[in-house]
Amino acid sequence: MASHPPPFFVRAFLAAALTLPAAAAHGQNPAETAAALIAPADQAIQRGLDYLASQQNDDGSYGGGYGQNVAVVGLSGIAFLANGSTPERGPYARNLERCLNYLLSNTQPSGFITVGGATSQGPMYGHGFATLFLAEAYGMSPRDDLRDKLVAAVNLIVTTQNDEGGWRYQPRPDDADLSVTICQIMALRAARNAGIYVPADTVEKCTNYVRKCQNPDGGFRYMLNQRGSVFPRSAAGVVALYSAGVYEGPEIERGLAYLERHRAGRDAGMRGVGRRSGHFYYGQYYGVQAMWQAGGERWAQWYPAIRDDLLAHQQPDGRWDDSNIGSVYSTSMSCIILQIPNDLLPIFQR
Repeated sequence: MASHPPPFFVRAFLAAALTLPAAAAHGQNPAETAAALIAPADQAIQRGLDYLASQQNDDGSYGGGYGQNVAVVGLSGIAFLANGSTPERGPYARNLERCLNYLLSNTQPSGFITVGGATSQGPMYGHGFATLFLAEAYGMSPRDDLRDKLVAAVNLIVTTQNDEGGWRYQPRPDDADLSVTICQIMALRAARNAGIYVPADTVEKCTNYVRKCQNPDGGFRYMLNQRGSVFPRSAAGVVALYSAGVYEGPEIERGLAYLERHRAGRDAGMRGVGRRSGHFYYGQYYGVQAMWQAGGERWAQWYPAIRDDLLAHQQPDGRWDDSNIGSVYSTSMSCIILQIPNDLLPIFQR
């Protein structure tokens, strides 16, 4: 396996590392600006993370229909990491160690991260989110088995990419949709950030697939042979481009313009995406990442809107409700969204 990253990734990641936040470009202290943005949510974040910690089983899983799903466990782990804890230290260290134990113990010899019999909306969703968490945790944990299993999980993604350049529900290269594809490209980006080799060709094929999924209105279709744009997958489409190293250009501008019409608090943002639907949290998870990368006035308007929306709907015990996938999922997503300004995880950094 090659030890040096391909030129495509060198260009992409150096570009990301050298892009200053919009606040710095306008003479503001980015840390102070982020602190001011997130301050109204501090207590809500704490209550949300404490709720997640209280719901976790000793083996790292959670209760409820999706509690054993590796995506849900991975997302809860990302929420804990985004607060500054690691598997070795911090108030949620024990929870993170449980997340690692659960995902690594359920990594098959093939690299596939899955739990037999667990409720799922498609096992490659779970694999993508779980691999993303492992990549973010890599370097924070002394576990000897983490690198080998992360490499195996990445290789499974690479070898199951289909001819169109995407992925679908099963670890087979015979179909693709945008929603599953974004999970895989984010996992690959996080792994590459961590020093794991990812072929440039895999990313280039994926980038071409995502571009082909964009509609003239700036939104994104579900599959190449379908039409129609909706906010959740369109937010995912923009983040897929960013994750693949596309930081500017007409695709990005059209996509961001489409998303702006669906900002939280606007009627258009909720149309067809009910709050108690998992698609609401899915869309906002990607929407906040897209606007964080865009920066400037877009970010300045987006984050307070979704922050205030989430604060208004948190339950007294700290959870956010979701009637489809469950409260651990929606609470994890909400905590990740609210903590984006912390800028602590490489995958979310500008």
